[in-house]
Amino acid sequence: MHVTAADPTHTEGAVAKAIEQQTAKVPSDWFLWAAGGSIATSLALQMSGKQQASTFVGQWAPTFLILGLYNKLVKQLGSDRTSRTAA
Repeated sequence: MHVTAADPTHTEGAVAKAIEQQTAKVPSDWFLWAAGGSIATSLALQMSGKQQASTFVGQWAPTFLILGLYNKLVKQLGSDRTSRTAA
């Protein structure tokens, strides 16, 4: 598989740039803590007999982890990187 550099003529839309700028401000470990918190809360709900609530809250963990991954990628490869190199 051959990987090529990004097309320099490609630019992100205004909405994507705005989301990336705000997302990059959030520390990456917040997402890890949020995932751990949802797992712990899910466990507590399960032990208290609230199975539906436990499942609902437990399903947040993968979402937080994916958001954390997005956050990390934005910081390393986001549209602001191309803006800085052009300036």
